[in-house]
Amino acid sequence: MSIRRLPDLLISQIAAGEVVERPAAVVRELVENSLDAGATRIDVTVEEGGIRRIFVDDDGAGIGVADLPLALERHATSKIASLDDLDGVASMGFRGEALASMASVARVTLTSATAEAVHAWQWTVEGGRPQTDRPVPAPRTAGTTVDVRDLFFNTPARRKFLKSPSTERGHSEVALRRLALAHPETAVKLVCDGRVVFQVPPQTGPARIGALLSPAFATQGVPFEGEAGGTRVHGIALQPEFASGKDSQYLFVNRRFVRDRMLAHAIREAYRDILHGGTAPACVLFLDTDPAQVDVNVHPAKSEVRFREPQALYRLVFHTLERALATTIGMDTAGESAARHAAGIDQGLATLRWGHQQSMPLQARDAGTAPMPAAWRVALGGDASPTQSAAVGGLAFIPSALAAPHTANAQPDREAAEPEGQSPPLGHALGLLHGAFILAQNEAGLVVVDMHAAHERILYERLKAQMDERVESQALLEPLPLEVSEEAAAVVDLHGDELAALGVDVSRLGAQTVALRATPTLLARSDPRRWLVRLLDEWATYGRSSALSARRDAFLATCACHAAVRAGRALSLPEMDTLLRDLEATERGGHCNHGRPTWRSLPIAELDALFMRGR
Repeated sequence: MSIRRLPDLLISQIAAGEVVERPAAVVRELVENSLDAGATRIDVTVEEGGIRRIFVDDDGAGIGVADLPLALERHATSKIASLDDLDGVASMGFRGEALASMASVARVTLTSATAEAVHAWQWTVEGGRPQTDRPVPAPRTAGTTVDVRDLFFNTPARRKFLKSPSTERGHSEVALRRLALAHPETAVKLVCDGRVVFQVPPQTGPARIGALLSPAFATQGVPFEGEAGGTRVHGIALQPEFASGKDSQYLFVNRRFVRDRMLAHAIREAYRDILHGGTAPACVLFLDTDPAQVDVNVHPAKSEVRFREPQALYRLVFHTLERALATTIGMDTAGESAARHAAGIDQGLATLRWGHQQSMPLQARDAGTAPMPAAWRVALGGDASPTQSAAVGGLAFIPSALAAPHTANAQPDREAAEPEGQSPPLGHALGLLHGAFILAQNEAGLVVVDMHAAHERILYERLKAQMDERVESQALLEPLPLEVSEEAAAVVDLHGDELAALGVDVSRLGAQTVALRATPTLLARSDPRRWLVRLLDEWATYGRSSALSARRDAFLATCACHAAVRAGRALSLPEMDTLLRDLEATERGGHCNHGRPTWRSLPIAELDALFMRGR
């Protein structure tokens, strides 16, 4: 068969398969055009999931009568004119394919008017064929209306692959919510089959995110912001208890929703120390950078991008989000306590012996200690003898600091030592509930603290801090050869000194072979095949790796969990106060190592309402 040119209509229908794969893509492309036109109001109407009709109306700049027919032709656009424009494209659309693709597989009516026009003009195309010789007059004010009916009416093979109307409607709703998130200055309304699904006015900040996604983003979100090299990252991250098993991450690059494994990995790593392994972070992240640093012409749906300096962006996102999530409870009001903790003056719960107790009912129990597990003693550089004193990095485990004498005048003394009206964030202990929860009172009301979870986080952060100060290395009896990728092997040449600082002595033997000669002492009993390859691969991809610290931290988290005071341990009020003050000064103190909250508050107003006071 000889080579021949394809008809223009067939070319457009082939292109439609990439650009307009379902009704949601039509909604996205049309709304992006409205946003590029400077619309401050966008109304979207969807019927039968968008299969029957998609109607988008805006108050943007509009299209002149001379340009109206061109708007529905392939590769006709007002947004770029040269390759240089493509390299730094800042508009949402730029290829000039979307409207033409829709017109080739649906019945499209385009009505538009500019601010200077006396009236609007209308142009209708069905299956790629214009229905009139020229645009006809139509009534409407400045702006544009696009009416897309009977999607894929002339390509039944494509239409039969669409899902049910409810499923397609859901995809359209998600697409529109994403666009509304990225453009808070624009009022957006969605109507599906005569029912208003959502309507948001122009609004910024957490209120907009809460209205479009979940109220938790407005009430429980943690704002974050960071900037480096002209690139700004900002957004809202939800606390770990609001995490779920589904994807709840919304990533925007220059206000364009994207799916990017690198950014998703950076977010996951920032949450690693406070998130349960089976859940995913909930986060809305905006990345604003020079358009020349991002290639948006990668995917037909423009949902994937390519960065010029991906590792620098990874570090910016990771450190910004980690810093926001690592704030202390008393960061703003307990600076003195934090300074005291940092200086090591208030030892409090820091002098702990191993006091591993099995879980018991919520009742008073014996406070005796159990020996440190033999495997831990060996991993920590000791021997397997149960009589050896157990310590990690110089920190002896246990509740000896909780043995401060309980004196009758402890309560008056602690209140007299504080300026009037400046109680600590977690207040002062009132007592212990069921041997597990510390009840405390602050200026706002009642505070309930999970004793074990709080102590667990305190110990865990202190163990990590001590391990970060000094990393001991243990040499292997003979080098261990490992097969890795060429990129991973190159990391050994480029970052050998940094790996050595982590306690890893590794050298390159060949193009894809490395030899491990020493490992961190803390991981001496683990199989290096399980973490070294991952460490090198992540380092090659992201410019850093948490493979080593993740294994170390998992071990320290287990140590902290077993060493923390257990439910049923009778604490005195001074001991409870010591724990509260230490928790206030501990990074990530709001959650234990497993992502559970360590404390909750009940404001006095809610207590008044509970007992109907003031009625």
